[in-house]
Amino acid sequence: MSQHDALYLVAAVVLGFLANDFWRVLGALLSARLDESSAVFVWVRMVATALVAGLVAKFIITPTGGLALAPLWLRLGSVGCGIVAYALGRRSLTFGVGTGAAALVLGMVVLGP
Repeated sequence: MSQHDALYLVAAVVLGFLANDFWRVLGALLSARLDESSAVFVWVRMVATALVAGLVAKFIITPTGGLALAPLWLRLGSVGCGIVAYALGRRSLTFGVGTGAAALVLGMVVLGP
């Protein structure tokens, strides 16, 4: 590798850091001063949950692509599994969505092509 190529490589790494990781580091530093129970965070969590619920409803009612191959009862059952997991998993949105998705995939595997 020539010195010219090494300079481009270093520039790419530095610019990549500034474009991406700089904001992560800044967020990590500033997050120590934020209160998770503040009204703003409660609102952000509610909006995020509402967005996920809206997307799930859209996918259930008007599925496209491979999801359209899943019968309605399987899609609704997967949502039910996700809701139960959300409730039992200390209201973890990630756990609820992951469980619902896993139930849908498992159901499609069992049903076959």
